[in-house]
Amino acid sequence: LETGEERSLAMENHTIHFDLPGEQGRIVDRTFYIANPEDLISSLANRMNRETALEDIRANMTNIMKGKTMVVGFYMRGPVGARVSNPALEITSSAYVSHSADILYRNAFADFDKEVAARGHFFTNVHSEGLNRTKDLPDARVFMDLQHQTTYSFKCTYAGNTLLLKKGNHRFAVDKAVHKNRGEELSEHMFITGIQGPGNRVTWFAGAAPSGCGKTTTAMAGDLFVGDDLAQMWIADDGSIRCVNPEAGIFGIVEDVNQEGDPLLMKVLRQPGYEVIWSNVLIDENNIPHWVGNLEPLPEKGINFQGEWYPGKTDDKGKPVPMSHPNSRCTLRSTNLDNYCPDAENPDGVLTRIFTYSGRDADTMPPVWVAPDSDQGVVIGACIVSAATATEVGVSGVKRAPWANAPFIPGALGDYMDAQFRFFGNAKIQEQFQPVMAGLNYFLTDKARGGSTGKLLGEKKDVKVWLAWLERYAHKEAGHIQTPIGNLPLYRDLAPLFDKIIDKPYPKDLYDRQFSLYVDHIIARIELQEAAYAKEKNIPGRLFEILAHQKEALQALKQTKGPVILPGDME
Repeated sequence: LETGEERSLAMENHTIHFDLPGEQGRIVDRTFYIANPEDLISSLANRMNRETALEDIRANMTNIMKGKTMVVGFYMRGPVGARVSNPALEITSSAYVSHSADILYRNAFADFDKEVAARGHFFTNVHSEGLNRTKDLPDARVFMDLQHQTTYSFKCTYAGNTLLLKKGNHRFAVDKAVHKNRGEELSEHMFITGIQGPGNRVTWFAGAAPSGCGKTTTAMAGDLFVGDDLAQMWIADDGSIRCVNPEAGIFGIVEDVNQEGDPLLMKVLRQPGYEVIWSNVLIDENNIPHWVGNLEPLPEKGINFQGEWYPGKTDDKGKPVPMSHPNSRCTLRSTNLDNYCPDAENPDGVLTRIFTYSGRDADTMPPVWVAPDSDQGVVIGACIVSAATATEVGVSGVKRAPWANAPFIPGALGDYMDAQFRFFGNAKIQEQFQPVMAGLNYFLTDKARGGSTGKLLGEKKDVKVWLAWLERYAHKEAGHIQTPIGNLPLYRDLAPLFDKIIDKPYPKDLYDRQFSLYVDHIIARIELQEAAYAKEKNIPGRLFEILAHQKEALQALKQTKGPVILPGDME
């Protein structure tokens, strides 16, 4: 508050932080790995040779904190004592970055030396916002040095660029899992949530989704919350897969968060008693935050990251100005949530059975489908597609998003894929703990299934049913239809779940529209993936085998059933 990086709002312990208008997301075009000539860096990432990068860092960071207060924080990325947790330092001149770190990570000052000694490493993050001027943004940089496990960021304030305990250190954890512990450990861009099934049993899920594709919503749909963004996982001595959340809080997108779809999160955001940092939302005259999609009355005017705002405001091109940025965020502690599970701090992790992979797919894949084996599950993750989101400055359009983790994979994509096949296919995983791996798609539209509108073919709250069906499937309490892309749910299993869980009728014709296979669309999607992966080096041949088999089976099915196949015609 004293530095002006945040200011108080009407609700006690609520503050607002505004980033510069030109820095409302990750600066992917100015984010680099510091690389030696022999280093293999992902084709999806930027690299800069070590000498050039260090010159850039020296030129921009020398004396950058002069006249400021440097804050050093000691944190654990994961529960203290967990096998896959990583100690990390955050060194910054930004009070906002330090405040965010204290909410999002476990302060481990007392345990730091012990944890470093046990693991033999720690991550280091160095940041300064400098003078925080728009004219300096072209010179803003994010650097990651894999050799020294150190990040540097300067002349930026957006948490995705500055709080490199998060995605910067996630990259280091991915690198460690792939190159030091391949087949034994993974570091994923996944939520962790528990679903209560019959008899109050709890089945744990971990799920990947690119930013803006429903990851937090899915995490909050669970009965027991551990995390909404990142997961560290390993194969335990009992042959099960265990997951921990390296974080202890939520840095969540608020656009479209509302009482109807996100009641637990809305309680924290709209009721007193909780600490929240808001960023890049609208603040009205009464110091109350507002954002697009909250389903609340519009304020008459307010201030957002661009300045003064009022309903109907347009920019110099006549385009409507939204009251909040699409990447507006809230930062809060996980313990504030009513469905928070204390097992989030268990160093043994949670025993995880179900792994989901979601994208933003308007016209091709059904709401849920399950891989018949772990290799095909890995391929579901490899084939995630999405629309570019507001989290990335200067990016637009539809894109591939392998495992929703591609921006954070430092090395060759083929090595990462090999690590996925080896981990989920590891013979150490006992039969009763074999993973159920599934695709999820909440974004299928009415128009793509014979309608005339661009509305979603379903509602946000339907996710509770898809997760409940997967929970029953994992315990062999739900049937399925075998198809070339995987196993689909039966209508007779879904309809009672809609009624019981969200008190909603589920017409048979809606089921048919959602779960029909549009063969030509799916084949086109397979060919997109085949062409893209053919350009990469050392991609495991198993991926191409599975995609070719799926395409062949779909073409054969089309010959007998036609280009659009109802689920009932495949039973």
